[in-house]
Order: sequence, then C-alpha cells, then structure tokens
Amino acid sequence: MDREPSERADVCVVGAGPAGALVASQLASDGRDVVVLEAGPRFDRSKREQQMEQAIRPGDHGSVWEMGGDRDAFSASGERYYPLNISRVKGVGGSTLHWQGMVMRLHPSDFDGSHDTDDPAWPISYDDLRPYYADAERAMGVAGDADNPFAPPRDGEYPMHGFPPSYSDSLFAEACERLGITMHSVPNARNSEPYDGRGPCVGYGTCQPVCPSGAKYDASVHIEDAETEGARVIDRAPVQRLVTDADGRVEAAVYATPDGTEHRQTAREFVIAAGGVETPRLLLLSTSEDHPEGLANSSGLVGHYFMDHLFAGAGGTLDRETRQNHVGFLTSECHQFYDDPGQAVERVADGETVIGATDEALSPLKLEFLNYAGPSPVELALSGEEWGDTLLSSLRESYGNSIAMGGLVGQPPRKENRVTLDTSTTDDLGNPVPDIQWSWGERLERSLSRANEIQHAVLSELGVDISWTVGPADTGPAYHHMGTTRMGTDSKKSVVNPQLQTHDVANLSIASSSVFVTAGSMNPTLTIAALALKCADHVAERL
Repeated sequence: MDREPSERADVCVVGAGPAGALVASQLASDGRDVVVLEAGPRFDRSKREQQMEQAIRPGDHGSVWEMGGDRDAFSASGERYYPLNISRVKGVGGSTLHWQGMVMRLHPSDFDGSHDTDDPAWPISYDDLRPYYADAERAMGVAGDADNPFAPPRDGEYPMHGFPPSYSDSLFAEACERLGITMHSVPNARNSEPYDGRGPCVGYGTCQPVCPSGAKYDASVHIEDAETEGARVIDRAPVQRLVTDADGRVEAAVYATPDGTEHRQTAREFVIAAGGVETPRLLLLSTSEDHPEGLANSSGLVGHYFMDHLFAGAGGTLDRETRQNHVGFLTSECHQFYDDPGQAVERVADGETVIGATDEALSPLKLEFLNYAGPSPVELALSGEEWGDTLLSSLRESYGNSIAMGGLVGQPPRKENRVTLDTSTTDDLGNPVPDIQWSWGERLERSLSRANEIQHAVLSELGVDISWTVGPADTGPAYHHMGTTRMGTDSKKSVVNPQLQTHDVANLSIASSSVFVTAGSMNPTLTIAALALKCADHVAERL
C-alpha cells in the first residue's frame, strides 16, 4: 500500500473510528480532499467468521482485533486500576468493530446540568444536537421503537423498526409491572431489516467481539463511503505529533509507517478523532517551543476530567427456563431512574414501599435486562472434556435457568481523574505511553448501590435465587472514555469551543467523546457520532 502523504489535502483526520469515519465521509462527499491517518490495520471483512470462531474457542488465542504488545502499552497509576486494552481496537473501524451496538441519546438534563448534582452544564443544549442525533441515526442505521416514555423528544421515527423483546424480557415484565417499573425497547445500531446495502441480523450472538454478518454497524462502513468519494485512508500510520507553523496553526501531522519512516501530511484543517485516551496523548506529545505543555493546552486541562461509566449488576437462577445466550445484545432496558434516580419503588397492588425515596445526590441510572446471563452452551461444550450423553447431561445441568440485570452509572467529572504521559515507559516507536489516573468518589458509589437495590428488588419479585452482585466494591468500567478535552466557552476552563474547534489553534478540531463535559449514563457512541457530524459542518464552513 502507498503510505506516502498526499500532496494536497483540505482536511487531515486522525483516527478511523466512528467519529473520524463520519467526518471523512461527510467532507469527502462535499468534494473536499480528505486524508485519514489510522494507527491500526485495515481488517479483512471476509475473515470475520474465522475471528468469531477464534473468539469462542477455549484457550488464550490473543485479541481477535490484534490489540496488545508494545504498540498498545499503557500505564494505570491511579487509585483504581484501569484495564485500558480490554476496551479498545486500533484499526479501520475503531472500537465499533467489537462494540455491542446500543445507541441512546443523552437527555436534556445531561446538557443543561439540571440533574440534582453539582455537574456543570454543557455549552450546547440538547436542541442544538437534536438534528445531528437524527442524522447520526440515519447514517449508522438504528433500529428502534418509540415506546420509551422517558426518552428525550425526537422528530420522526427510527430508520428501522426495533427488535422484539426476548423471552427473558417477558419474564422480567411480570415483576416490573408489579413494582411499577417501566420496561421499554433498546435502540440498536444493527439492522432489523436490509439497510444501507447490509442484511438484517441473523443471530450469530457474538456481537462482542465480532459480528460476522455485517448487520451491526461499524465505522468501516463510512470509511468505505469516504473512499468512494475520493478520500485517502492510510492504515498502520500512527500520528506521532502535530507540528505548528509561525502563525500558530497546525502545519502537518507527522506519522510513522511500518518500516519506521516518518512522513508529514499537510492540510488546511486537522481533526483529531482518536478517542478519549489517544486524543489527549497526541496533544501532550505535540510539544514545541511555542507549546511546551502540549498543543491546545493553554488551559492546562488537556487530559483532565477523564470519565467512564461503571457497571452495576446482579443475577442468579430461576426455577424455570430463561433462554439466555439466544440473543447477543439487549432488547429491553429501563430509563425510569435516569432523571429521578432517588424515587421510591412501591409494589403496585398494595402500595408497599420496596425501596424508599432518597434526596441524596445520585448520578443518572440506566438499567438493563440481560440476554446473556450464565454460561454459553457452545463455550461449555468446547471447553468440556465429556462426550455424547454425558456431555448433554452436563450442559442441561449448567445451562438454562440463569438470569441477570445490568446497568450503567456515570462518573462525575473530577479534575484529578486524568490521562497523562508515562515517560518511564515507551511504545514500539519510542513515545511515552498514556497513563490513566482514575478514582471514583462517594457519589458514584452511592449510585451503584442504588442501582443494585433496584436490581435486587426486581430479581426478588421475580423469584430469582440471587447468587452474585456487582456493585461499589467490585465494579469495573464500561470502557467509555470521556472528558479529557472538555468543551466550553471559557478558554481557561476548557479545550474546545462549542464548534469543536480548539481554543488555541484555529485549524484544529476534536471529534471525540473527549469533548464531553459530563458522562451521563447512556452509551456514548450516538452522541460521538452526532458531535462528529456537527464538527464536520463547522470545518466545512471554515473551508
């Protein structure tokens, strides 16, 4: 492959995940000369069935998306260990290659800071992003139904009809109805019918880490669209630093090729779309005499306010069949406790209070009804040493009656949570690796406990023998990296403005969850996509 720089480019995009792909596709379709630089490889779509088989077979076969090693080295020196490489994919398509595919809009309260917390407001409103949300749903292909009474306002229907509730969702419905808890469908970026040249979901059930059929959206779709419109995409070309000229504008992105050669890609505009960890890392690596603390960092806030969503869950067994692992994604959830997480839960028939109300500050809660609790029969069979009727008997004893709930709780933005550089450890090209400094705080722990209370109430009402709980003591991240180049109107308190343009460098924009001001508790990819489309509009205006 030719990895030489283009002689002329209007826009250089760093990163080929969902944000970079959408920016590139939109600008290329407008007739702009676009170059995309991606650190990882381009994966062969025809090999996805082999990747699926590799992923479900027992034993350590390494990452099916080739993560790990010196290229992806990192440090985690904070109060809590952050397992970064579990969560990301470097390659054309980015982490959408292995995501689950849930796409929810943030609520107006997330933007205006009206949650009963001290979280700051964003400098844009839900209404500012509302048309971009609709565009993002059409671009990605979202299947959903308008049955969520707690969802923010929207214009028009989803591009495709939603997926029906699973069998275990119907079991949960009985208990939730008795407790006055409303279940509703989940919007998914996967085809429920043929859409955009891709077929409908065929039920492989291996959405994480790989969808072999292509029904689940991944960003390689828009990379291919961008290339059709004339964009160049250079894979295995990690950007080492951004170089500025005498006027303080970015002049070139310096990238390396597999043979170790460095090249300079010049452009009129630059967009970093490298996620919540690699985006601040690149800015911090781009030091110079004019930018001794890193590029776009006059505020000193590049890397600060790192946030994630934390998982809360509980489950056990039921005295009837639950049909788990038939569906590899969620079909029902509950946003009832999103804007009012402290509300009481009462049994509808007699008004008995099951969970009392609280006025303590809590993060929004998103509750999920899982379809993959307990062991998979395929994995049990592949890892077992039995055969024939003996194996069948063991499978019947181990599989069939597991059931569980999950949920997400957003971290408050804390300045001490940050991504910085570990100069004592370097990657395969000699650059300092990212260091995640991560802690939780009391509000997050209270919110996780509240989610567990509600989950236990539902499971107990259903008659589940609860055998496990994931809460404040043993939770982990949802691997949604946010907040490290936050958006704002004050250049002393933020890194980018509401147009996603950095305050310090006029021709540098950031399209990423790194610009999030708060985390909310919704999966972030739809908001990332909406912001990317907004960013592309503003870049086009400047061009």
